[in-house]
Parts: sequence; structure tokens; C-alpha cells
Amino acid sequence: MKDVLAELTSGDDERAEKIIPNIPALGMAAIPELLELTRSDSADVRWWGVRALAASPHTRTENLLPLLNDSAPEVRAATVLALSEHPHESAVPALIKALADEDSLTAGLAGNALAKIGAPSVAGLLTVMNEAPLHIRILALRALAEIRDHRSIPIMMNSMNEDSAVLQYWAQEGLERLGLNMVYMKP
Repeated sequence: MKDVLAELTSGDDERAEKIIPNIPALGMAAIPELLELTRSDSADVRWWGVRALAASPHTRTENLLPLLNDSAPEVRAATVLALSEHPHESAVPALIKALADEDSLTAGLAGNALAKIGAPSVAGLLTVMNEAPLHIRILALRALAEIRDHRSIPIMMNSMNEDSAVLQYWAQEGLERLGLNMVYMKP
């Protein structure tokens, strides 16, 4: 394990990435040491800790959720990607919050993670559609379109009347993915 940690913290991205395929074989015993990396003063070391956790099938959602509050946007983005690798409905509230992250990459990745979680994300995403600013609603509607849940039809229909072309696009895309292939025109 010390060799793996040395590679992850070497400062050489190529060396660190080469060790990632070895992470699953380390088993559950590696998780505490990988979590320790996420507490480093160095954002780069924290990022590699999250990257390694994402590669382990033994990583649990609750190990990752606190990392969404990291001060470094790249660590938050890596955490959202890790949650995409370990999708679980317990992450939905934190990912809904991450849709509003000041880092647009993190926010967009949060929408992707919510889409991967699927149906358990729908209620939270529908709430976002009723309460959030436009840029967050766009991410939420995109996730809803990907999830293809019939509960989102009323929101999609209402979004067809919005002034935002992007909202209209994702509403139409979502309706089409739900098999509601109609021509929609604004009166």
C-alpha cells in the first residue's frame, strides 16, 4: 500500500494514473488510507485521493459526500465524478446542492451524477425546477430528460413556454425521450 500511496502523491500525474488500475485489488483495507489522502493540505493530493476512491469498488457514498465541501473546485469536481462511479440515492440531496456549485464544471457533473442515479433523483430535480435560478434549472432539466421519468412531463411542458431556448431544447428532448413525439409551438 505504501508504494501505491507514494505513486499517488508523487506529483507526477502519469505515474499516479498508472497505479489507479491496482486500486481495486487492494480491497477494503485501502479505503482508510485513501480517505487520509483526502485530508491533505495539498489540493493535488486530495484530488488523487478522490480519484483512487472512485476506482475502488469498496468506496461507499458516505465516504465521498463530505468531499463535496472541499475548498478546491477540482476536488469537488472529482468527487462528483466519483459519485457517478458509485451512484446511490443517498447522494441525491448533496448532488442537488452541487448543481449550484460556483464551479460550472462541478455543477454540470452533478447533473450527470443525478441522471445516473435515476428515478430517486426526480423529486429533488422537480423541486429545483420550481425554485432555482435559470442556469441551475437548465442542469436539472437536462438530468430529467436523461432520466426519462413520467413525473417530469408537467415541468417539461411548462418549460416549453419559457423564454430560454436551452430550457425549451431540454424540455423537447425530454418529451421525445419519453415517447411524446409532438410538434411544440409557442402560441
